[in-house]
Amino acid sequence: MWEDARIGGIDLRPWGKFDRGESAVYSLLFHLLDVAAVAGAVWDWYLARGQRRLIADGLGVSVAEARCLVMFIAGLHDLGKLSAFQQQEAIAWARVGDELRADTQDWQRVPHERASMHVALHLLAEAGWAVDSSDSPGVRVAQILGGHHGRFLQLDLHGAAAASRVQVTLGGPAWQELRRRYFALVRHLTGATAVPAQVSAPAAVLIAGVGVIADRLVSQRHYWLPKALAPAFAAGKHFEQAVQDAPALLDQSGLPRVLLPQVPFARAHRGLQAPNDLQAALIEQLTAAVGEKGPGIVVLTDATGGGKTVGGLEAARIFNTGGETAGVAWLLPTTATADAAYDELESYVAAHHPGHAPVSLVYSHSHVNSAYSDHRLLAHEPSTSDAFWADSPEGTPDPGERPEERVTVPDGWLRGWDRALLAQFTVATHDQALMGVLPIRFSALRLLALSGRTVIVDEVHAMSPFMQQMLGRLLHWLGVLGSPVVLLSATLPERTSRELVRSYLAGAGHPHSKTAGLNCSPGYPGWLFAAARDASLTRIDPTAADAHAKRSRRTAEIRLHPVRHPSCTDPDGAPAREGRMERITDEISPVIQDGGCAAVVCATMADAQDTYTHLRTLDWPGGPDGQLLLLHARIPGHEREAVTRLIRNALGRLGRRPRRLVIVTTSLLDMSLDIDVDVMVSDLAALHTLLQRLGRLHRFAPLWADHDRRPGWLHGTPRLHVLQPTDHQGQTLIPPAWRTLEYPFLTHATAELLARRPGRTTTLRLPDDVAHLVETVHGEADELAHAYPGLQRRHAAYQARRRTEEHHSELPLIPGWQHILSLSDLHRQHLHARDAATRLGVLPRRLLPVHHTAAGLALDAAGTHLLPEKKPTTAQTRTILQHTLPVPAAWVAERHNSHRVPQAWRQHALLADLVLLPHRPDTADEPVRFGRHTLRLDPLLGLVHRAD
Repeated sequence: MWEDARIGGIDLRPWGKFDRGESAVYSLLFHLLDVAAVAGAVWDWYLARGQRRLIADGLGVSVAEARCLVMFIAGLHDLGKLSAFQQQEAIAWARVGDELRADTQDWQRVPHERASMHVALHLLAEAGWAVDSSDSPGVRVAQILGGHHGRFLQLDLHGAAAASRVQVTLGGPAWQELRRRYFALVRHLTGATAVPAQVSAPAAVLIAGVGVIADRLVSQRHYWLPKALAPAFAAGKHFEQAVQDAPALLDQSGLPRVLLPQVPFARAHRGLQAPNDLQAALIEQLTAAVGEKGPGIVVLTDATGGGKTVGGLEAARIFNTGGETAGVAWLLPTTATADAAYDELESYVAAHHPGHAPVSLVYSHSHVNSAYSDHRLLAHEPSTSDAFWADSPEGTPDPGERPEERVTVPDGWLRGWDRALLAQFTVATHDQALMGVLPIRFSALRLLALSGRTVIVDEVHAMSPFMQQMLGRLLHWLGVLGSPVVLLSATLPERTSRELVRSYLAGAGHPHSKTAGLNCSPGYPGWLFAAARDASLTRIDPTAADAHAKRSRRTAEIRLHPVRHPSCTDPDGAPAREGRMERITDEISPVIQDGGCAAVVCATMADAQDTYTHLRTLDWPGGPDGQLLLLHARIPGHEREAVTRLIRNALGRLGRRPRRLVIVTTSLLDMSLDIDVDVMVSDLAALHTLLQRLGRLHRFAPLWADHDRRPGWLHGTPRLHVLQPTDHQGQTLIPPAWRTLEYPFLTHATAELLARRPGRTTTLRLPDDVAHLVETVHGEADELAHAYPGLQRRHAAYQARRRTEEHHSELPLIPGWQHILSLSDLHRQHLHARDAATRLGVLPRRLLPVHHTAAGLALDAAGTHLLPEKKPTTAQTRTILQHTLPVPAAWVAERHNSHRVPQAWRQHALLADLVLLPHRPDTADEPVRFGRHTLRLDPLLGLVHRAD
């Protein structure tokens, strides 16, 4: 081995990287050693202590031996390139030695990741690794190598992977001997002398993730091209230099873990002087429980606005203080909630004044968020997809392009499609994490990213049974990977809490049969901690729970108004009755005339547009502009973000409250806006949704006790006005457009429950009454279903639909870790990320409204933002995406060539699938037809949709 490591000791001419622009060839052996060296740096600087220990335990070796083995395994990933792969670049192939070129025999072109798997299997066997079964350590390491492009491959021990087959397909004796020498040299330089007796599935997943990170880092053109142009003369010297360079490369990527220094509570949580009673009990009791029993799962429930976010961040701090994990992954249901949480987490991290701690925002179009882009675009930032990683910068940034003091802005490498999850502090939608338990490419990378930090799952109640089933499997994996978890919810049924906690504990090694009797209800308000080590439970001190409830106690009302929805036509002769718009007018008119802040929450975007149009016709002092706002999901992204920030700044906790403001919105209000309004009107919705909306009504009253900000005309108990669509006989009649929004049973059950109260008014004592109401409608609900005629049939249909959703959700999920024999079980189905369903029935497309102008297609009617005909720069790409909006795929299914993006865009990962919505200046008000659907972008209403 010493001879091979020295000058002239081994053939360095087979290539691993080739640059067509420079005609530069990079030695395959050098690339393997680069990956091995950087894998060691990833182990040292990125992996948390708990991840390192899990890998060592999974290999049955010491932590030091595990580090060497991980470097060794990562370094073997491209060994299969010593095969017919060498012929695919003529210039590089010409440099390969004559002896090798003459010994190809009848080799066949095999994907190099599969070749690496087959070759390593036999070399590992020669080195003493067991390879006799699918879960043997040698077989699993071979599959790790085969999975370095994102999918674990099936390894047929007695078929394609048999020694006789491998020798025939991958070249003659000279190639076999060179592969053997490369294998031995990588093993020698990494010091991987241990031969483990096992490789657990969780350890294999993490090792695979480390290899992917290292491979991607050293595959960046700026890293390897200078080394190719001025190569080292010997493998040993090259590896020595690679080890020295690795920490700087990792630091440049933004990956190294940082430890947030301890700071006072008031500094960490802006605007709060001290923790409330629930938070204080959590800090005291959880600190002691984690110190004694280690990590686990916390379920925290409290009223909307009660401080769950602060409680979640404090729980994460406590978990991370032990050193087993570092960082936070904060998961939320929608892009709007993720945008709001990003601001919160960035502020929290920055308050600790870390040296450098990137905060990333991860959802399919997170790069359109102006806060995330730091209100600027780095000219050198690469454009990436989920499979190919840009190597070359587009230019040089202007001096001062990124403020040096903004230490929480993520580096360019961390903004990659799925790499952003690797940032130590991450805000993402639920979907991004749930894809970690689907058989998509690089699912192992997602699990690695989530495993080294505390995972906060916010708004758990917003998940459908389809998503909750997936969350249960994700919690199972987080349990075995040692990741602490915090579940947050304002309206979480006890059944859901129990199922999720038991899923986590099952992953941690406590089967369902052993946890069947656990009472996993955290109380309301309250919290519960289940330790992964022994499944023991710790609950909030009842005295603290009572004190918190007493301090936050208030009275509110929900008033149900039967109204006629415009979609309902009464029969001839039916008595006249109040319409939906009339009731909205009655409730909002005092705000328009005498001031105040109000929200009208509509069931659909069409209802919101109609309501906004109607309210504009009323008599507004000074006119409606600036005092009446419309916010829904089908407003172009840049406009929606501007409106959202305006509302947060005006109606937030520290906002400068305007004299008069009315917001017409949709379900965006339920979770994404931390605001306070004086008056609220809502269409009928499921009870937990109404309770969420009620939380925005007089939300900050306790904080404003010394200086009341309510309008003078407003007196009495806060009241949420709920509009119940009924037929002419007074029975609930859900409009056709609402029927896919929520389960019919939930809306009908909510209407029945509220309608039976005296005066159709439900007086709530908050937070005391919340848990009972949630359990009545969203729990087992059998008693409610039997109490009211007509609900039994809907309840049976609801239960059947839940079971169906759970079944469909289960089908594509990766198995629990105990049920994995071959690593290929993690990719039994070939599922692409774009086709991965994390929400049942949701198939969105991105629509780009454009305008025909004299100069060509433009993003605006004035033609100031022309569409680039050539491949867009990154800055242009961001601008384009900021003008898009989501629509159901069915709306644009029947599109034509005029709806296709320019030819130069069709190879761009983020632009290729956009659908154009062209408007002409002479027919700007005419809708664009897509089969039976017509679409038009209205400057006031956003996207207007009609269907024949």
